[in-house]
Parts: sequence; structure tokens; C-alpha cells
Amino acid sequence: MLNPFLWLIDTVIWLYIWVLIAAAVMSWLVAFNVVNPQNQVVRNIGEVLYRLTEPALRPIRNLLPNLGGIDISPVILVLLLLFIRNLIFWLFA
Repeated sequence: MLNPFLWLIDTVIWLYIWVLIAAAVMSWLVAFNVVNPQNQVVRNIGEVLYRLTEPALRPIRNLLPNLGGIDISPVILVLLLLFIRNLIFWLFA
């Protein structure tokens, strides 16, 4: 049986990973003109995703060198979150 506290941490980490994926996909859709950022719904979704992900991504972006327009900070953050998740389960489960 899984500890409810560990279950909550696991769920929050996975939800945040999905938010990071949604933010990356949204940025690609805007960059390739698939969706119109002038649309109010698209703008609101983009703003919510930006506000949820930018505080965690900004410190990683500050540490990374310039890769010529390629942003790998979401990948690094996902790997870091999965490492933290596994570490917590290894320590407390």
C-alpha cells in the first residue's frame, strides 16, 4: 500500500510534467503559426502555462549556455523532477 503523502507528491510531480509538456507544445504551435496568439482563448491558455512553468524554468535557462534558439530547459526540468520523484520513493517507500 502506497503512503498517501507519497501518492500526493507523485501526482503533483506528474501533473507538473504534463503542464511542462503542454507549455512546450503550445510554444511550438504558436511558433509554427498553427494557432493564433491573438485569439483570446489561446492567449489565456498560453499565459496560464507561462505563469506555471516560467518560475521553474528561468533558473535553469540562466545556467545553460546559449544553444542557438534551442531551449532544452523543459527537458532538464523533467529529468530533475523524475530524479526527485525516484529519490523520494527510494528514501521513504
